[in-house]
Amino acid sequence: MNSEKSSNIIRKIYRFIVHHILIRNIILACLIVPAGTLLIILSLKLYTRHSEELTVPDLSRMTLEGARAKATSEQLQIVVFDSVFLTDFDPGTVVDHYPKPGLKVKRHRKIFLTMNAMNPERVPMPDLVSLTFRQAKARLESFSLKLGEVTYEPDIGINLVLRQKLHGKEIQPGDSVSKGSYINLVLGKGLSDELSLIPVLTGLRLEEAKTKAADRYLRIGGILDDNTIENEEDRTNAWIYQQRPEAAPESMLPMGSSIDVWITMDSTKIPAKDTLTIKTDEEKALLD
Repeated sequence: MNSEKSSNIIRKIYRFIVHHILIRNIILACLIVPAGTLLIILSLKLYTRHSEELTVPDLSRMTLEGARAKATSEQLQIVVFDSVFLTDFDPGTVVDHYPKPGLKVKRHRKIFLTMNAMNPERVPMPDLVSLTFRQAKARLESFSLKLGEVTYEPDIGINLVLRQKLHGKEIQPGDSVSKGSYINLVLGKGLSDELSLIPVLTGLRLEEAKTKAADRYLRIGGILDDNTIENEEDRTNAWIYQQRPEAAPESMLPMGSSIDVWITMDSTKIPAKDTLTIKTDEEKALLD
C-alpha cells in the first residue's frame, strides 16, 4: 500500500513538472550548468597543457640547423628574430635567444633567436686624429668599433691621437672597415728630453715628408699652400720647397716637435740638390 502511494506521488510530481515549463527549465538548468562548467574546465586544461611544461634548452653557439633540430626534438619551434656580428662567436651561430635557457614553457612554444651574421657589416672609419683618448674611445664605440692596442710617441699633444691603425697599417677616415674591428691608436706623450736631427724635407712630396719626419719621432705641423695648389689631389702630389726649422748641421729638435712646410706644384721653386744641407749618408742617398 505504501509502495503504491509512493508511486502515485512520483507520478503526480512528474506530471506537475511536465506541465509546468518554468519549473522544468529551472531543473534542467541546474543539471546543465555544473556539467557545462566541468566540461569547460577540462577543455581549458587540455588546451593549455598546464601539466606538460618543458625546459628551454641552451641553443647558444649552435648553427641554425643544429638549433632547429634540437628545438624540434624538444617539441619547440624557433624563429630567427635578429642578427648581429660579434667576433666572439662563429659566423652563422646563435648568439642569444628568448625565452632564456632553463625557463619553463609550454609545448610548441616559439623560441626567438639572435644569430651571428655570416659577414660583418661595414662601417666608415671615423676621423680620430687630434681627439683626446677619451673622445676617440667614445667615437669608436659609436661606430661599433673596438679599441685595440694603444702606443705612445713623443709629441706636444699629450694623450691626443696621432695616428689610427688597422692590422698594422694607418687607416684613413672614411675607409670601409668591418663592424667590431679593433683599431690601434698612437697617442702623444709630450715632448721628450731626447733630441732628434732635423731631416731634410725640401724636395719631397708631402706623404714622403710625413714618413721621414715620423722616422725621427718628429711630425709635420703647418702646411702652407702657394697659388699653384688648387685641390686635394694637388696637395697630395705637391713638393715641399721650404721648411721651418730648416735642416742645418747639428740642428736638432726635441722628439715630438713639429716642422712647418710650404708646398707647391711649381718644381722651379725647389732648391737645387747641391744647395740642400745633407745630414747623413742615408739622406744623401735619398736625394741622389
